[in-house]
Amino acid sequence: MKRIYLTVDDHLTEINTLEKGCWVHLQNPTREEINGLTARFALDPTYLPAALDEEESARIDRNDDQTLIIVDVPYVEADDNGYSYTTVPMGIVMVDDVIITVSTRDSSIITDFTEERIRGFWTFKRTRFILQLLYRNASRYLAYLKQIDKASTQVQERMQHSLRNNELLQMMTLEKSLVYFSTSLKGNEMVMEKMMRMDMLRKYPEDAELLDDVIVENRQAIEMCVIYRDIMSSSTDAFASIISNNQNTVMKILTSVTVVLSVPTLLASLWGMNTPVPFQQSPSGFWIVLGISLVLSSLAAVVLWRKQMF
Repeated sequence: MKRIYLTVDDHLTEINTLEKGCWVHLQNPTREEINGLTARFALDPTYLPAALDEEESARIDRNDDQTLIIVDVPYVEADDNGYSYTTVPMGIVMVDDVIITVSTRDSSIITDFTEERIRGFWTFKRTRFILQLLYRNASRYLAYLKQIDKASTQVQERMQHSLRNNELLQMMTLEKSLVYFSTSLKGNEMVMEKMMRMDMLRKYPEDAELLDDVIVENRQAIEMCVIYRDIMSSSTDAFASIISNNQNTVMKILTSVTVVLSVPTLLASLWGMNTPVPFQQSPSGFWIVLGISLVLSSLAAVVLWRKQMF
């Protein structure tokens, strides 16, 4: 899908033709759309397809008057265990006073721009647009990191009394998400550091401060990611032991109950033999045996209780 936008009278307007200063967004584009833009702007044929490869790492490339920037953006989706977080690449191409963004999936970051939630956004200010995209991207990482921390707290509360592995699997999924985030954030940081050495920022000194803010926001996300991952890793190990202890406690109680109940079962088996047994001629024989069973079972229960088996 291809959509073209242009800032007209300080408002973002969707148009049908390519114009100077416009923004072209490709979401899961067709081969015809890719080939059409590549031919129209004489792009390097690897630029647009690179962002459609979900294994592509963050990087920046320059070829004459063409610039390709690939960054990883966070993505959340629902699964059987709640929500899982991952990252997907998004490509940004600057060429001929036009900026092109391309991604395989719908992104809330792009939606923020198309629905005009970003202040000071104009499609023809390409350098600032890129920095605003990167800043929004870093902010989205921070927001998702807070969601992951909140989700892990809720899972930990359930794990304290859990005997199943479901909560443990949820923690492992969240921890894997943090690994994806950490790797992607570090790749994005390398892109930003390289951008600081590029000529385009030297032409617009007012944008250099915005880049500093982007780098600070991204580093904050990296630090939070490392902290959350360390906490979650240690918590997962601890709660794995807790689940094991909970299971051991249940088994211990069941074993103690079995021992207590085995006493009357043993006496009933002995008095049920087809041989002469004590009290078989007594009218109160049944109650005597029952009393003996209760006394022995009570003694066994007291002994086990003192040994903290209950």
